[in-house]
Amino acid sequence: MAREWGVSLMPKTVFDLNELLRNLVAPPEGRLLVTDIFIGLALSLLFGLLISYIYKKTFQGALYSHSFSVSLAVLTLITSMVIMTIGINLVLTLGMVGALSIVRFRTALKDPLDIVFVFWSISTGLAMGAKLYLLAFIGAAFIGLTLIFLLSRKSTTLTFMLIIRYINDSLADKNVAAELNKLRHSLKSKTVARDTTELVVELRAAGEDTSFMGRLTAIHGVSDAVLVRYSGEHVS
Repeated sequence: MAREWGVSLMPKTVFDLNELLRNLVAPPEGRLLVTDIFIGLALSLLFGLLISYIYKKTFQGALYSHSFSVSLAVLTLITSMVIMTIGINLVLTLGMVGALSIVRFRTALKDPLDIVFVFWSISTGLAMGAKLYLLAFIGAAFIGLTLIFLLSRKSTTLTFMLIIRYINDSLADKNVAAELNKLRHSLKSKTVARDTTELVVELRAAGEDTSFMGRLTAIHGVSDAVLVRYSGEHVS
């Protein structure tokens, strides 16, 4: 009877390889093409490596962190993948927002420029995930050239912190003050103990000439002097 009516009694295959391949090559509406995924992630990686390279070349802090530089490139990839996922399904988007809301980032960024590079990586990933490749390219060119130009213009004035100790003697105090008056300085603190006096002074010099240290330590009564150069933001 089944043969007469042309009805097949074979069960429908649960896993259809041909249908899977068709969905990969030409997915239904609301899906991503495999080529779109690879192009988006490849460009995200390329621009992420560019951001990481510019961060390395323009770094002006005390200690360079290779792990932070690598995280900039990976952050671009992750953001791009998140945006691709959000663009597929609204329900999935709400679930992802709920999942990401439980994540807490407690890593302190010591340099304000680190925040700039983090936001640059995120914004590039957003543009890549949304297929705004031209926006990402033009934005990378403008931001990269701006950072290189501004950070390459180093100030010729250097800032130092001078800590000097000498015995409690009016003559030594007078000679130290006379030598400091020859320099651009501002007194930050003065600690007077039973036998010694300690001065903390901020100095500004046009170059790296520290010959004044020899003159200070040569003053009778001066026990030691320490000079530290600022390399970043400081609080007065």
